[in-house]
Amino acid sequence: MNNEQAQIMREGRGFIAALDQSGGSTPKALRLYGIPEGQYSTDEEMFNLVHEMRTRIITSPSFNSDQILAAILFEMTMDRDIDGLPTAQYLWEKKGVVPLLKTDKGLADEENGVQVMKPNPGLDELCERAVKKGIFGTKMRSFIAQANPEGIKAVVDQQFEVGRQILGHGLVPIIEPEVSIDCPDKVEAERILRDEIAAHLDQLPEDQQVMLKVTIPSEDGFYTPLIEHPRVMRVVALSGGYERDDANERLSRNPGLIASFSRALTEGLSAQQSAEEFDATLAASVKDIYEASIA
Repeated sequence: MNNEQAQIMREGRGFIAALDQSGGSTPKALRLYGIPEGQYSTDEEMFNLVHEMRTRIITSPSFNSDQILAAILFEMTMDRDIDGLPTAQYLWEKKGVVPLLKTDKGLADEENGVQVMKPNPGLDELCERAVKKGIFGTKMRSFIAQANPEGIKAVVDQQFEVGRQILGHGLVPIIEPEVSIDCPDKVEAERILRDEIAAHLDQLPEDQQVMLKVTIPSEDGFYTPLIEHPRVMRVVALSGGYERDDANERLSRNPGLIASFSRALTEGLSAQQSAEEFDATLAASVKDIYEASIA
């Protein structure tokens, strides 16, 4: 583990930029960026375009360590370069931003009101490559649609099982059990989830820490016990479908919880913008998300 990066993740003021849209979410991300599906015909062309978008974001003057602590990358982004440097190396050496990696392979079909992660037999090999690339930690997402105790337990059990595998490679996992903002009993789902997470945290060795990524809770300050847990390096929040202003306002009411936004970060950015327009739009987004994260 890079100790300087660990200190930034534990104590830094700022937020995490989620730039990890993968296969299923990439067309939507490009559409929002002003590139319709008719402008590419193969997956290779699609991923080239999304890398150009991410490169434009990362190389923007507004994207720096003054307000951004870390960035989550998609595997193909990690394997590509920016200005002649591997992306993770560019982030850390040129921007002072800690590189993280999305490692899950998507969601299984819903069962008991949740979607666990699909099997990932190549995880050890991916973690080995990530370490060589200079990645600090990883992220993996599950999805909770209903307040079903059995389903939520299955999600958390799997997240921590995979998390321990990732810790074995010297990487810090971000445990991400997203609760749908449309969950009919979101408050109860979050209560079950918090209790399950706390039980697993108590079982971790004293020398290990994980990060957590959660939906902004319905009850302000609800995740404070997890934020203060000694096995937790940081707790971050996804925007979860809330519009950026709404997400920022909700986040600001949760001290110690910082943003890890994707769509809310890139909202308003367009391939058709001039460099000045693009940078101004991104700067405004970064400023608003940063202020909500340190409130």
